[in-house]
Amino acid sequence: MYHIAIVEDEVDFSTQLRSFLEQYQKEENTRFKVSAFSCGEEILQDYQPVYDVILLDIEMPGINGMDAAAKIRESDQDVVLMFITNIASYAIRGYEVGALDFVMKPITYYAFSMRFTRALKRVRARLGQEVLLTLSDGVKKLEVQQIYYVEVQNRILHYHTDEGEYCMRGTMQSVERILAPHPFVKCNHWYIVNLKHVSEVRQNTVIVGGHELEISRRNRTPFLKALADYVGG
Repeated sequence: MYHIAIVEDEVDFSTQLRSFLEQYQKEENTRFKVSAFSCGEEILQDYQPVYDVILLDIEMPGINGMDAAAKIRESDQDVVLMFITNIASYAIRGYEVGALDFVMKPITYYAFSMRFTRALKRVRARLGQEVLLTLSDGVKKLEVQQIYYVEVQNRILHYHTDEGEYCMRGTMQSVERILAPHPFVKCNHWYIVNLKHVSEVRQNTVIVGGHELEISRRNRTPFLKALADYVGG
């Protein structure tokens, strides 16, 4: 679960960001804890580095978003900062405090989701080699290196790991986004493979974690190139 903070003094925009996060959770089969603040002073009060992403409005009364970000950076170098603004010229100052991105007002879900996906990739890279699976009876944290491959059938994801198989609802697109920072490549429409566990390729078959999977004609060339690049460093 990711902890997201919204710092926005306009109630309508804050509500809109909450609804975008709810929609994103459903589409990407992930979970967020969301904390909302109405001003820079509020989030800075007794600030603790517990957030993964902060959505920070720039134009606010009192301490504006840019100054709040500078204060946050004094005690938290890791949190991903995304500014919400209608003034593009703030971009230069934003990079001075390590902002990842800007979302321009008025906000559309498409623009938000594209940039938020990028933010989560940064978070995952910082957190290291772990993924969180939302199962029917709870959650399961896995190290990426434990995963042999992921299979999708009828919108059910099957994570084949060194501990066994775990199933959850989701799509191949969501898995590809989650595993994008890691050496996973599709060998056909139904499987995405951890190249770390590939031991052999035989014509149109790949052996991964002792399992034989088919390599489709369409995916053969990009799969073999990705494997060669991975083995070659």
